[in-house]
Amino acid sequence: MTTFLFSFESATGLPEIFGYISTFLFGTIVGSFLNVVIHRVPLEESIVFPNSACPKCKNPIKSYDNIPVFSWLILGGKCRNCKNPISFRYPAVELLNGLLFLLTYWAIGFNWYLPVCLIFVATMVSLIFIDSEHMILPNVITYPLFIFALVVRIAFPIIFQTDFFSDMGYSPLVGLTQPAWMVSLFGAILGALVGGGSLWLVGEIWKRLRGVDAMGLGDVKMLLGVGALLGWRLTMLTIFIGALTGAIGGIIMIAKQKDKNMQTQIPFGIFLGIGSIISLLFGEKIVTWYLQNFMPQ
Repeated sequence: MTTFLFSFESATGLPEIFGYISTFLFGTIVGSFLNVVIHRVPLEESIVFPNSACPKCKNPIKSYDNIPVFSWLILGGKCRNCKNPISFRYPAVELLNGLLFLLTYWAIGFNWYLPVCLIFVATMVSLIFIDSEHMILPNVITYPLFIFALVVRIAFPIIFQTDFFSDMGYSPLVGLTQPAWMVSLFGAILGALVGGGSLWLVGEIWKRLRGVDAMGLGDVKMLLGVGALLGWRLTMLTIFIGALTGAIGGIIMIAKQKDKNMQTQIPFGIFLGIGSIISLLFGEKIVTWYLQNFMPQ
């Protein structure tokens, strides 16, 4: 991927450290909004109105009590009005998103692709936490992710007049007289088919063999958007990391059960989200390392 990297200092006149600090703080603020998304979207409630309130006493949360992470610490994890405990998930999401934004800034750099990556990471965080609590991946998030990915894959090659995404160099259209945006769009569709299509196929085969659903359509729709943005190579890496971490997580969950039920449902979206973030930030380095060390020359 061509990144068109330029430094934060040259663009703003401020030391580079301010870029890291501002990105982290911005990430915690976005994390506060993600808490609203995580809580309300599964309940099919508006994420805009009404303002945030204590779930027990319904008292609106004041702006000075809504500072990411710090307000929860200052209040001792309790509502100022009724003293009802506030879930640790709220500061955890804020802090996690801030750290992930910081990591994204470090891995991607200060360039035009950074906002796209931050949006992608924030989307994955929301899906991970929603799936962990409700075992669903809402269409209202997965469908816009797919559309967003397609728009990005078309727009960036047009704007920068180059093969912007790394998978474009491995496209079947390479060598043909096709515009860059068309090669990129083809790569997005191929990535979506590799991601969503492969999960759907595995689930369909398992259902016909065993008579049970092994893969939810939410996972399929999620991988459509992931695959469209990352391309087929990084999508395959996403699935591999998701399957590996999911298997480890499943073994741990089963080991903790008393009846050792092998049919335990596992929210696979959690592990696909983890895999997609890793692939976005470090996927090309991982693939290059693997090919150099384990594939015959």
